[in-house]
Amino acid sequence: MSAPTSERQVGVDLQENEESRALVEAIEADTPDLTIRHMPGMIRLTAPGRLVINQASVEQRLGREWETHEFQLAIISYFGEFAEWEDDRIVIAWKH
Repeated sequence: MSAPTSERQVGVDLQENEESRALVEAIEADTPDLTIRHMPGMIRLTAPGRLVINQASVEQRLGREWETHEFQLAIISYFGEFAEWEDDRIVIAWKH
């Protein structure tokens, strides 16, 4: 018998700056089991299965309107697939 496998990790590396810190707080609120790792100039976020970025959560922490396309400005790299990219939500997950 083999041991059960855990869900495949997804993640994103963001530039380390003030706006990204608000993004990290929002993602942490919306993504259970999120792991955050701070490195020089970069923040790596990983989660089993899926990572969620909700527009309302980001706006609450930034204190201003935020469009999901702004997420592209913070991304250094990612692993997983953009399973959903709508006006109000982004989901990084593996589709298969």
